[in-house]
Amino acid sequence: MNVSTPKAAESLAQGEALRPLGPRTYGRVNWMGLKTLYLKEVKRFWKVKTQTVAAPLVTSLLYLLVFVVAMRGARSAVEGVSYDRFIAPGLIMMAILNNAFANASSSLLQAKMMGTAPDFLAPPLSPLELTIGFAAGAATRGVVVGVATAIAVAIFAPLPLIHAWAVVYFGIGASLMMGLVGLLAGLWSEKFDQLAAVTNFIIMPMTFLSGTFYLVDRLPEPFRSVSHFNPFFYLIDGFRYGFIGHADGSIWIGVATTAALCAVLSFWSWMLFKTGWRLKS
Repeated sequence: MNVSTPKAAESLAQGEALRPLGPRTYGRVNWMGLKTLYLKEVKRFWKVKTQTVAAPLVTSLLYLLVFVVAMRGARSAVEGVSYDRFIAPGLIMMAILNNAFANASSSLLQAKMMGTAPDFLAPPLSPLELTIGFAAGAATRGVVVGVATAIAVAIFAPLPLIHAWAVVYFGIGASLMMGLVGLLAGLWSEKFDQLAAVTNFIIMPMTFLSGTFYLVDRLPEPFRSVSHFNPFFYLIDGFRYGFIGHADGSIWIGVATTAALCAVLSFWSWMLFKTGWRLKS
């Protein structure tokens, strides 16, 4: 365009400034959007940390009080370690499992019920980025609660770190796995009653029947064999192995099972986000 006067040039510049921008382009990963979603999930539970962090800590200490202090002398040593040291890792893992699940499931269900799902569906976030953002936020809550619970429990039941890699691997693996399970439960549930049913009839029984308070190898058949098909057994057993150096089952089967389940659950979650199941309908 031929601009013959300064006034015309000024008008052209104003027009260029007011012209709407085109669609923003991203690389292979929308890092800004992913970071925003992750921080939203973290800030959501941290804003009510008395309920999401302090409450599970108190619950774990109450379990410790009942099973150790109130029954002092009635429980013998287990595999050469005192009973309080034996159940302490299981209590920490229980807190990790329950809170990672609760974070992702409640976040998605609340978004569906309150009509705020478009807040994360409308932005340019891929199904993979949505899966990573929600799962990472849930895993962060599980790890934070686990660390806080471990510090509190260690005051009453000292926990020497024998195999640090096992504590880190199974702690993070459990947080991620249950975050993904919570994500699936949140997508499936349409009301809080359904979500409570998953927690009460699936998550809690599997947690309590996974060797948290006892050695699975001491169970009679067929319960001993059935327990080895419970994925929570490998999470708790591997986590406890990191503290006391003893495992009921195979550590390497537990490592492989945890990795495989995280991979399968990630793919499943990605597929549901890709189709928009119970989110866009």
